[in-house]
Amino acid sequence: MLEHGGNLRDAVIRFGRPREDWLDLSTGINPQPYPAPALGADAWHRLPEADPELAIAAREYYNAPQILPVAGTQAAIQALPRLRPRSRVVVAAPAYAEHAHRWAQAGHAMREVPYEELDAAVADCDVMVICNPNNPTGATIAPEVLLAWAAQLASRGGWLVIDEAFGDTTPQMSVAAWSDRAGLIVLRSVGKFFGLAGLRLGFVAAHPQLLKELADMLGPWTVSGPAQDIGRAALADRCWQASMRIHLLQSGERLHALLARHGISASGSALYQWWPEQQAQAFRQHMAQRGIWVRLFADGARGIRLGLPPDEAGWQRLEQAFLERKQ
Repeated sequence: MLEHGGNLRDAVIRFGRPREDWLDLSTGINPQPYPAPALGADAWHRLPEADPELAIAAREYYNAPQILPVAGTQAAIQALPRLRPRSRVVVAAPAYAEHAHRWAQAGHAMREVPYEELDAAVADCDVMVICNPNNPTGATIAPEVLLAWAAQLASRGGWLVIDEAFGDTTPQMSVAAWSDRAGLIVLRSVGKFFGLAGLRLGFVAAHPQLLKELADMLGPWTVSGPAQDIGRAALADRCWQASMRIHLLQSGERLHALLARHGISASGSALYQWWPEQQAQAFRQHMAQRGIWVRLFADGARGIRLGLPPDEAGWQRLEQAFLERKQ
């Protein structure tokens, strides 16, 4: 199993510091989650039938013609490679490692291609997978470019898979509105922007026939009843969304500025910042000794990713850790 952020129990064991003493910045999850509403009395009792109101709320929020709720986008990432015969697959790199891992695991001819070389690679693959914005670097590709690539791939039966898990603060970059076109598949997550990673709720926007095939593969009751109830409320709460979008954009700028003050040129999104770091292991060790857990990228794009602190005390703690690094 691949290593991911959020593995705080590993830090507790490795460094012997109690869980409550850690500032966990190892994910790009909003540290101020949506306030989940109280659940109905039967939420834990009834089988989780698919709630049409959840799909409607998701279609309206993501501006997608057709959408399928799934148990987190990870479920779709693992299932999509099994819906195709052996194909030539290009995964934009660096990126969320599960994409490349799952396509290769399913037996496809998978190769990773840097973002700046993707245009040339479109003609030489059957499937292209792109995180937009990218996790961890924050790189983006304009929607008109993505739609042109999708048309090229679809003309020969190919797919363009766009993972927009971190796209909530930049909705103008989304291609979900065109996802009913054959060959264009868009993944969205409730875990990041809404800070509800524990719900395991995500969505796939795609052509109706592909969504049917995916639903058949995933089987019944894929999303729990409580996840459907909470997700529906979060997706419909426009006031919370607008306020949080402004807050996160400001927080992302603050994190970028903090790093710049300490000589680090970083890139990322509103929810995280990343930079190449030659002494990545030493940096993580320095932070961990101060109870700050960061995301280390030891292979491929060697570097560090930081998420947002949850409160002012966390911001000050992070600043102090950087000051002590210079001493």
